[in-house]
Amino acid sequence: MDILNRILELLAGDPQADRAVPPTGFTARLTLWSSGAMAFLAVFALALSLATGRLADRWSAELAKTSTLRISAPQDQMDAQTRAALTVLQSTPGIAQARPLTDDEQRNLLAPWFGPDLPIETLPVPQLIEIIEDSDGYDPTGLRARLQAEVPGAVLDDHTRWREPLVEAASRLRLLGFVSMLLIAGATAAMITLAANAALAANSQVIRVMRLVGAQDIYIARAFVRRFTLRALIGAAVGTLLGTLAVMLLPSADAAGGFLTGLGFQGWHWLWPLVIPILAALVAFIATRQAALRTLKEQS
Repeated sequence: MDILNRILELLAGDPQADRAVPPTGFTARLTLWSSGAMAFLAVFALALSLATGRLADRWSAELAKTSTLRISAPQDQMDAQTRAALTVLQSTPGIAQARPLTDDEQRNLLAPWFGPDLPIETLPVPQLIEIIEDSDGYDPTGLRARLQAEVPGAVLDDHTRWREPLVEAASRLRLLGFVSMLLIAGATAAMITLAANAALAANSQVIRVMRLVGAQDIYIARAFVRRFTLRALIGAAVGTLLGTLAVMLLPSADAAGGFLTGLGFQGWHWLWPLVIPILAALVAFIATRQAALRTLKEQS
């Protein structure tokens, strides 16, 4: 209840104390524009962080359930080693399916590097076998030992070296998103502090008169805190709304999982932008209070 009463007092204000704060002018515009612009950027930083995490998690999950077996052997031995490898894979616990890729599928895999007309039939291209795990998974160390004994030309790739960089990249990009939001919060605090100091300096005469009639510094500071907090809240709300609308206009996620598509929020993550105006108001409250009390103390 005490917190609620404080919030109501902050919203209601005091007409007498509000005289010390200019209702319009440079400081009001600076607070509104800076909080709005920073909130707009915060929406995109948050969307980037969440979208990157989703993309990396999806790729990692897909790679975690699939493996690739590469068979390098002379052409006259390729079919025999392929059949031997399939026999080993089909008898391995944890493997749900194993199938050799066709020439067309392997040609499509090599097309981005060598073009679509690669004569794969005449080249010593290894035979690839796609392995799909079941829910329990298999033992890659044991499978490698069996393959080494029965299929000398087989090399198992369980995609570990692909998954680990994805997880690391996701962690770093998430961290980058949160660091960006901290920098945005710091820049907002700096702008609001600058605006509050300018307003205090511009109204030093009014503040002096209020002190002569008995007004305490905390009473005067409360008026500045109220005005600048509400301005930051309004500016951040507008910036968040515009940023959210801009994110909604971005292309939706496609089947290929492109990074620049689906760069937005999904499900309940759409509620996250609602936190941004509240955080902006909190930053403005702390920054203005510190700046006002410090400046009033220096002016006394």
